[in-house]
Amino acid sequence: MRNTNMMTRSLFAAAMLIAAGTTAFAQTPTSLGQFKNWTAWSYDGKKGKVCYVHAKPAVQQPNSLNHGDVSFFIRKSPAEGVTNEANFVVGYAFQDNSTVVVDIDGRQFTMFTQNDSAWILNPAEEPELVSAMRAGSKMTVSGTSRRGNQTTYNYSLSGVTAATNKITTECN
Repeated sequence: MRNTNMMTRSLFAAAMLIAAGTTAFAQTPTSLGQFKNWTAWSYDGKKGKVCYVHAKPAVQQPNSLNHGDVSFFIRKSPAEGVTNEANFVVGYAFQDNSTVVVDIDGRQFTMFTQNDSAWILNPAEEPELVSAMRAGSKMTVSGTSRRGNQTTYNYSLSGVTAATNKITTECN
């Protein structure tokens, strides 16, 4: 089950990078709007409509590193039974068998890593993560690159409530 879940999540990460504009995308996502620091999108997947919110970090540390394309996503796919899948994607490979820590106003969540992506270690915590994001003001995401660099990304949560409300309405 874990390998299937990881494969599905890896495919999602690849699709989100493509949708975020890193390369041509066969199913062009439709913008559902800009909500301060977060955007909402939808596209027609193989099994039905998929919606997601997306943001880039306001601050990337350390400044001396090339972080590549860094994004945080929350995805909904009713046909797949996905309601709050969190995905963090960076422009480099994470250290093997490492974790990423998401801190929302002092509340922490752990994500497992695979290559350049991370997902919540315990999927049962995904609704709690989204709830904390909606109630919070600042989110910090920290991890370790394959080269051993400690990286930190700061996100404003301004607009995440409106963006997640939009995808809930659009993808029900």
